Amino acid sequence: MGWQFEKSNEKYLKSISSYEGFLRKVRRKLSILTKPLKFLAQWRSLPPYELISYVFMYASVPMLAYGIKPYNIEIIRIIIFTVMTLYSGFFAALIWNDITDADIDALVHPDRPLPSGRISLKRFFGIALIFSASTFIFALLVSMWCLILVMIVALFVTFHDKYLKKKVRIPAYSEIFTPLQWVTVAVFGFLAIWTALPQQESLTFPLPFLGSIKTSYIAVKQMLLLVAFTYFADNAHDLAEGIVDAEGDRKHGVRTYATSFGERIAAKISFLMFILSGVLGFLLFLYTPLSWFFIIPFIGIWLYILRYSYRLLKARDLEMMKKLGAVVGRKGFDYFLFSYDLIFLDVFLQILLQYIWR
Repeated sequence: MGWQFEKSNEKYLKSISSYEGFLRKVRRKLSILTKPLKFLAQWRSLPPYELISYVFMYASVPMLAYGIKPYNIEIIRIIIFTVMTLYSGFFAALIWNDITDADIDALVHPDRPLPSGRISLKRFFGIALIFSASTFIFALLVSMWCLILVMIVALFVTFHDKYLKKKVRIPAYSEIFTPLQWVTVAVFGFLAIWTALPQQESLTFPLPFLGSIKTSYIAVKQMLLLVAFTYFADNAHDLAEGIVDAEGDRKHGVRTYATSFGERIAAKISFLMFILSGVLGFLLFLYTPLSWFFIIPFIGIWLYILRYSYRLLKARDLEMMKKLGAVVGRKGFDYFLFSYDLIFLDVFLQILLQYIWR
């Protein structure tokens, strides 16, 4: 009996040891998966709501382009790969920007990873390559046209960040092209539907080996409205942030609205762009499938950001302008981001109601 007890006890201890070994392996694997997420969250101190909002933002454009109709596995596949492409591209662009702007960040953002020494340039470069490769792979899984789009944008942004924005002497050159990365979100979502799951075919552009782009004049108009809204809404908050960064940008020859025309002119142009973005948001409501679910809260957040932008416009001195510029920059980006989230919410609710009423 004693021998049997010892044997059973030995088996029990082995099972406990095996279980503990299994838990250690799980923890190691989870650590490998969570370390990048922890790094991304701490890298720019990105708030959780922002990281979640990007998912809704990137999903919103193919959903809007597809329209209010029943979903199948194919549209869900396109939405998922669109989100994965644009999310990877977002982080790739930010990391490449940090690498190329390390000298400027040393003055105006010394807490960022490279100036602060929290990460080596070699490691940061490797992370950028991983996100870039992921972007291209997921884009290809949508369509060849989408891959070509992200490759062209990646090449331009890299060349722009590394050379053009410090070399080109056109006034405000840097901020004129800054919204290009976000404009790509609007174009990519529509292009994904036009090439992978076309809905209307009044316009067709066939090319050998690449497949066809099949769309309509109405869909093109909707995309252009979203592109214009994206450009002005994003640039409006960029101009406010440019007021904060003007000193560092001047020292390194970066041409923004603030460095080219002065901080007060930049504040006026930013305010005008916020106004234009609101008008374009209303036109999106009129000429796309968007409903009152979108336009009522959109008008509310638009009036909210206009209030802060007007305070920046009326600031008494440069120091006050910098403080308000940081506030308008942050709140302005939230306005831009939440507008896309409202598009997602509106289309999602309309589709859900369709299923309920059927």
